[in-house]
Amino acid sequence: MLKTLYLILLFVVLLGCYEPERNCSDFKNGAFSFTSIVDGKELKTTFTRNDNLEVDYFAGKADSSSVRWINDCEYIVKKLNPKSKAEEKPIHMKILSTTDNSYTFEYSIVGEAKKQRGTVTKTN
Repeated sequence: MLKTLYLILLFVVLLGCYEPERNCSDFKNGAFSFTSIVDGKELKTTFTRNDNLEVDYFAGKADSSSVRWINDCEYIVKKLNPKSKAEEKPIHMKILSTTDNSYTFEYSIVGEAKKQRGTVTKTN
């Protein structure tokens, strides 16, 4: 019984030490794509980012946003020419983990508790 308790404790300690890879600076600049499911349809957005400017391409239209980096893995995106009150709200983005050509992120409207997740792939 004591051996089992030690094994469980060791397992918990080893899992607690695991840190996902986060090479966030590799994703500050470049071309990217993001796919989401909305109303059962798969929608693809592509965007380019260079430190403080992001240009999104969706449904044949381009839209620009400012990017303010909080640290290497977190930034705030704000539309430069919002067309509605909803688009005026900045979005907080946090990179949770990275691979060679993608990152998993969490995002929410600044000041709101509801968070969502997604994965972005670097295309260049």
